[in-house]
Amino acid sequence: MKRFLRDNGLTLFFLLIMLLALAGQAVSGLLDYNDRAASQGGHPVTLWRYVTGSQFAVDVAENWQSEYLQFFLFIIVTVWLVQRGSPESKALDKQGTESDADQLIGIHAREDSPGPAKKEGFPLWLYGRSLGLTMGVIFLLSWFAQSVAGRAAFNAERLADHRDTLTWTGYLASADFWNRTLQNWQSEFLAVASMAVLSIYLRQRGSPESKPVGIPHHTTNVEG
Repeated sequence: MKRFLRDNGLTLFFLLIMLLALAGQAVSGLLDYNDRAASQGGHPVTLWRYVTGSQFAVDVAENWQSEYLQFFLFIIVTVWLVQRGSPESKALDKQGTESDADQLIGIHAREDSPGPAKKEGFPLWLYGRSLGLTMGVIFLLSWFAQSVAGRAAFNAERLADHRDTLTWTGYLASADFWNRTLQNWQSEFLAVASMAVLSIYLRQRGSPESKPVGIPHHTTNVEG
């Protein structure tokens, strides 16, 4: 068990604090929801009803989709785009999908290479793009979940105000949907740009997200 915790510490740490943050969001969201309901003459709901409702679902989904969009775009654009001096960038002369020899695939695969790397044709093509494709699919699914839950929450508010509800396609074209979407996207894009630039000049000793402390600023694709 001790070795398992050591070998998987990074994943386990972030999963744990994600669950704690999700629980905190549920409790604080419930309190806020019930406070607003009371001010409008409504009735409070239980925690279970709140976390299984559309309001909590859309709040979670809109954050998840933006995070996975960030990773999807970063994985894809760093194939072709570089940033001189950043450890978040590949070497300046490595733009593109690189050669089979660089990627250790096909006849260049090693004995301990993953099975798909030793194959040819579609299996190799698919495995060679599996990370970006998976992130992209998760992004689309969570974005779809945001649209469904967001429409339900939006229509509940419209019904309370005695207004007509919107269809799913109508909600996709609404200001509410795009406000929820774009306010998350812009923050994710800013965070990635900040990390790419700040890591050129600033250091975090011992972190693989930083260059070694003594490495010159212009050095690219070197991690601590």
